[in-house]
Amino acid sequence: MSHYDEQLSQLQAQCARKKKLEAAIAELRTQRDTYTARAKELEQVFREEQADVDRLEERNLSAFFYNVIGKMDEKLTQEKQEAYAARVKYDAVARELAGIEEDLRRCEAELHSLHDCESRYAAVKLEKTQAVKVAGGDTAEKILNLEERVSYLKSQERELKEAVAAGQDALATAEQIADNLNSAENWGIWDLAGGGLFADLAKHSHLDDAQSSVESLQSQLRRFKTELADVTIDADFQVSIEGFLRVADYFFDGIFADWAVLDRIHQSQDQVQDTKSKIHSVLSYLQTLMDHVTTEKADIQHQIEHLVDSVPI
Repeated sequence: MSHYDEQLSQLQAQCARKKKLEAAIAELRTQRDTYTARAKELEQVFREEQADVDRLEERNLSAFFYNVIGKMDEKLTQEKQEAYAARVKYDAVARELAGIEEDLRRCEAELHSLHDCESRYAAVKLEKTQAVKVAGGDTAEKILNLEERVSYLKSQERELKEAVAAGQDALATAEQIADNLNSAENWGIWDLAGGGLFADLAKHSHLDDAQSSVESLQSQLRRFKTELADVTIDADFQVSIEGFLRVADYFFDGIFADWAVLDRIHQSQDQVQDTKSKIHSVLSYLQTLMDHVTTEKADIQHQIEHLVDSVPI
């Protein structure tokens, strides 16, 4: 019967994978709709902000007014800052949307390759069931059903491990961002106390590192959520850390700008801590599921051992 067992194991793994892909595709399509809407919104914001910059640089009536009151440079700087921030946000969402499209194409292609796995599994299972009945009767059929459950549990265990790995990657990045924000906070406090250019540059260096990692975290959280698509769990993973763009502190002098950056750092720290807590909670739940799978597998193997000697296969 070993040739049946091998085929059934492979086909059941394919059926489990097909189910996982169907759930992942549904999740990715939802993500695509969300990010598409967000990209359109941010693109419009960027275009409007850039138009404000262009109008001032063209020296129109608004530019004339700000020149008269001596605020031209300040207003142009502010508009450039807002345009830059809008472009950074739009580019980040556009890159994430491209990643979603790529993942969706890959999942759809793999799903297409598995379109008939369920019918093939049913056919092979019927063949083995008939052979088992001839060889060992009811007891052998019980073993067949138990072995089928073990194969399913192995597939489930594999999917859970993939979800755990995705969550651990996201958690590591979130911890890295938290470290960068803590360092930026310390340098920001020193900057307020008169630390000078060195403290200012050190603060922004850590903010740059955090900002770079935020995009990675967004992608990792999205993939973690996709891995969880066929797991019964309530998990909404989104992190948006937009407040600490370094341009605010570069373009505005004085203690108020520095306090504003510190306030945004604190807000970002809260967001990252909340995200870490969510990831920890879900990873704990996944570990519980894996423990249940391991226990059930061991119990079934014990049952099979008691039955196998009675079946002449």
